[in-house]
Amino acid sequence: MSLSVPIGVSVWPRPDAANDVDEVLRLATAAQRSGVRSVWFGQKFDLDALTLAAVVGLAVPEIEVGTSVVPINPRHPLVVASQAQTAQAASGGRFRLGIGLGAPPLESAAFGIREDKPVRRLREYLIALRQAIEDGTVDVQGERVHARPPIPTTVRGGGNIPLLVAAMGPQALRATGESADGVLPFLAGPRTLESHIVPTLQRARPANPVRPLQVVAGVVVVVTDRAEQVRETAARALGFYEQFDSYRAVLDREGVAHAVDLALIGDEDHVTRGLRAYVDAAPPNC
Repeated sequence: MSLSVPIGVSVWPRPDAANDVDEVLRLATAAQRSGVRSVWFGQKFDLDALTLAAVVGLAVPEIEVGTSVVPINPRHPLVVASQAQTAQAASGGRFRLGIGLGAPPLESAAFGIREDKPVRRLREYLIALRQAIEDGTVDVQGERVHARPPIPTTVRGGGNIPLLVAAMGPQALRATGESADGVLPFLAGPRTLESHIVPTLQRARPANPVRPLQVVAGVVVVVTDRAEQVRETAARALGFYEQFDSYRAVLDREGVAHAVDLALIGDEDHVTRGLRAYVDAAPPNC
């Protein structure tokens, strides 16, 4: 059984790496040589995901690069637009920008911030990003976002960036469908994609969208002959997400008790069958 969709991987340096950026470049190069179509970088509190996308996009030929994801609350949209356009120019047009609403408990502890109207901020943020990247001028004076740069925001070679959002709740999905190009759900199973995420996005889409709706589903995959042992390790790691309301909601919608229940762990046939269910539920370009 084969899959007729492009497969990407998230890239993180090993804990014992001597230089994290060198390690990411090594892993991205290995992925490209193995036929992987794209590599994705998540934002935590160490490496900068947008900078990594630019570095890898410049250094590793052909492979697509993207962020999955950059939280919007700690960064102004003008800053993200500048970084995203730089990554797009560095990669020669192979970059996709993934943003997310973030995790309130983590952001409150780390930055001392808490966004009371996250969906309103997302809507205004998307408008500012679009204007900065596509128009080169920005005039957003919203309730949660203010962006009026006195000089142009255009980066030559940095335009035409697909904009994706890690949206899973109904309101965030509607905002994403209206103003973005697609979605980056994580821990949303095939049932949730087919019955909730994709239909909600499609209902919100404009009549003549610039790009087809992109669905980039994040799935935990391990090909192994030690499935039970690996599953125990994965359960401990994925249990972290169960404390957040957004992930708990999609797990409940899928009808599973734990995040590890959605992990595809086993031999190649088992993993391929599991991935096929995602492809059938949400084709990459709907």
